[in-house]
Amino acid sequence: MSKTNNSNIKRWLTGLILAPILVVIILFCSEAIFAALVIIFILGGVWEYNHMVFGQGFAKEKIEGLILAVIIPLSVLLGNSQYVLAILAFSVGLVFILFVLSIKESNFDFLSVAKVIFGIMYIPFLMSYFIALRMMDKGVQWIFFVLILAFIGDIFALYVGKYFGKHKLAPFVSPGKTVEGLAGLVAGSTIACLIFSYYFFPEIPLWQIALLAFVGSIIGQLGDICESAIKRTYGLKDASSILPGHGGILDRLDCLIFIAPFVYYYRIFVIN
Repeated sequence: MSKTNNSNIKRWLTGLILAPILVVIILFCSEAIFAALVIIFILGGVWEYNHMVFGQGFAKEKIEGLILAVIIPLSVLLGNSQYVLAILAFSVGLVFILFVLSIKESNFDFLSVAKVIFGIMYIPFLMSYFIALRMMDKGVQWIFFVLILAFIGDIFALYVGKYFGKHKLAPFVSPGKTVEGLAGLVAGSTIACLIFSYYFFPEIPLWQIALLAFVGSIIGQLGDICESAIKRTYGLKDASSILPGHGGILDRLDCLIFIAPFVYYYRIFVIN
């Protein structure tokens, strides 16, 4: 059995094990339990991010990121937009102040502050939109919509790119992605979202769903490429190996990180 086929089998087995657990939690558990699941994923993503960008040492910065990875999504669950903005504002200041107070050498590295601040904005803040989506009207359906948009498209991209891919999409960042794979992703995501919405969002015009899925699928692919850029910067292929066949948690969250806020604001400002 080839290495590629073995990886695909692991990919499907991991998905088949995790998907039912995820579905049960989304369908039958409270907003608080769903938020707890999101926080677990956020913590895993931040842990991988810390490992990639900091490497060995920098314990203080890593701990700061992990603490804020809990506080930021909790502020979404328990508060409102003003709470979230307050937490973010004080977090930026606090990270900077703690850095200055801990300086012990003349050749200190300011980049550690930037890495912490970017990390909390990139993962805890953007992923917290899943909690915000869950708290909206028809929140459960919107969560499934985002997952269908992301993962159905990902499956189409994988196999269309594998059998028909010829033109590289971003060769210096993500060599495996092709223009043909992107076309398959967009088509698969749009069709799947239209079918889902026909049954669960009959009140929303299909053209709005088509536009949401079309743009959202492209944004999700850009999220995937952006995460790849972080990995390539530090010479890594995967964020970790915690999910057999998939890589790390960030390798699964990469597109969702960008899709969730886009769908949230599309729902608020376009669909109403």
